[in-house]
Amino acid sequence: MKNRLTIIIFFIVSGCCINPLKAQELSATEIIKKTDEKFKGEQSGYSVMAMTIVRPAWQRTVEFKSWAKENDYALTLITAPAREKGQTFLKRKNEMWSWNPSINRLIKLPPSMMSQGWMGSDYTNDDILSESSVVNDYTHTLEGEETIDGNPCYKIKLTAKEDADILWGSQMWWVIKKDFIAIKAELYDEDGYLVRSETASDLKIMDGRLLPSYLEIVPADAEGQKTIVRIIEMKFNIKLEESFFSQQNMKTIR
Repeated sequence: MKNRLTIIIFFIVSGCCINPLKAQELSATEIIKKTDEKFKGEQSGYSVMAMTIVRPAWQRTVEFKSWAKENDYALTLITAPAREKGQTFLKRKNEMWSWNPSINRLIKLPPSMMSQGWMGSDYTNDDILSESSVVNDYTHTLEGEETIDGNPCYKIKLTAKEDADILWGSQMWWVIKKDFIAIKAELYDEDGYLVRSETASDLKIMDGRLLPSYLEIVPADAEGQKTIVRIIEMKFNIKLEESFFSQQNMKTIR
């Protein structure tokens, strides 16, 4: 899930053996890279989340578990509601599938579906399955500093590379200087129009790392519509083999 705001900077609180650099020594690209690594767990990670989809006339909550290994492998299992429980999504490098146990059907997702909302939310399939990379597919520029909710922040612009086949034309991130935590992001299309805004709050220690546990995604052109994600649990650098991310495991994992 690396294309979203819920990505946070590597710092002392992470408990890793990397010496923190002075702020003036960090380039925009280094900040983005460390942010990406911390949220993904460097080599692998596991998370439990609840996603509430809010619409003007209704709302519903989807609960799920996710496993990821480096940039190439991801597996997501829906655990609630009951009618969607057991549905899974798999990414293996550049190929992606969904498995629906109620109809006993495995579907390969074409690239054209990456921009569609995942499970009817304001997140895209690309966000959930991590098809693109905020480190490799963008150039990064430090735009200055701003204060968000009383927190002095770095303001960093991510601009899509010309040869990158990705959804967003550019992104803007605000990262708390004290704790190196991203608390706001704006995502723009190729024409420079704002598509959605994201905010993060309710910081908690999860597996030794300070992370936001409450995320809110608001589309720019849909009044009364948003998606809320609550992060319940996260683990980092767990042991996962490539064989874990298989079509067979899609059908049996619980």
